[in-house]
Amino acid sequence: MLEGLDYPWDIEAHGGIFYIIEKAGTLGLFDGTRFARLPIITSAPILDDRGGGLMGLALRPDFEETGRAFLYHHTGTPEARSNRVIEVVRDGVSWRETRVLLDDIPGHPLYNGGRVAFGPDGILYVTTGWTENRQRPQDMDSLAGKILRLTPDGEIPANNPFPGSPVYSLRHRNPQGLAWGADGQLYAAEHGQSGHDEVNRIDAGQNYGWPVIQGDEGREGMQGLLVHSGRNTWAPSGLTWDGERLLLAGLRAGGIVAITPEDGTARAYPVDWRLRDVVVVGDQVFAITSNRSPRRDGASDDRMIRLSK
Repeated sequence: MLEGLDYPWDIEAHGGIFYIIEKAGTLGLFDGTRFARLPIITSAPILDDRGGGLMGLALRPDFEETGRAFLYHHTGTPEARSNRVIEVVRDGVSWRETRVLLDDIPGHPLYNGGRVAFGPDGILYVTTGWTENRQRPQDMDSLAGKILRLTPDGEIPANNPFPGSPVYSLRHRNPQGLAWGADGQLYAAEHGQSGHDEVNRIDAGQNYGWPVIQGDEGREGMQGLLVHSGRNTWAPSGLTWDGERLLLAGLRAGGIVAITPEDGTARAYPVDWRLRDVVVVGDQVFAITSNRSPRRDGASDDRMIRLSK
């Protein structure tokens, strides 16, 4: 459907236009015929190195009126990395940063989280990686290994579970997918250490156990999961809701994994592509591929594809 993408990370849709970010630092528009790749002007340069770069995109709920979006990007140097959440607006033939919502999120060559998404409550949710530091996911003073929650203005919502903190849930490893079911329940997909990739029901203030528990393991005060991949790996990335099921884009699953929340069953639909993200528009499913990774060089012939629902 669209070829020639360069390491795409996120796809969103609005008003008949697809918005696609690429890891090196572009936010493009595809109208079904023409793809316009636009650069992003930021106050801190985007660091495109290994598992870091431009990673997350969320269109504001009032995008129709404001034209504003939020991005999650890597910055700094390979020796001193961090991540940040910024707001951007289209300014002619580029996107321009208008403000920084959150800065100094710990960075890592591989584990940065990176998903940003608006919930049905109009609040922005942000996933962050554990950075291979066993203490950070449980440390309430660290933004690493968490799901965070902010207002569109970058403020901490008054009803966050920990007063004065952006932390919504903690002890995550490397969550890279967020989606909400028809009932408003939040779900997150995250990479396991060796297999045991997870999809979790996310509730405010809960502890999801990393690195103490994984898979079917349990511990008092820590939440069990909805479903996991066992000793196999999905390498989960984007997550969306198709009206009945969760659809998980798998980098190692070779396609889509459809998950039924009621009973936690998972069914794979192979498409012979490494999929980075997935979006549902009406009764159609669209995905972006990812032939490269921090651990794997691949041909730079990524694309956007249409899948059967």
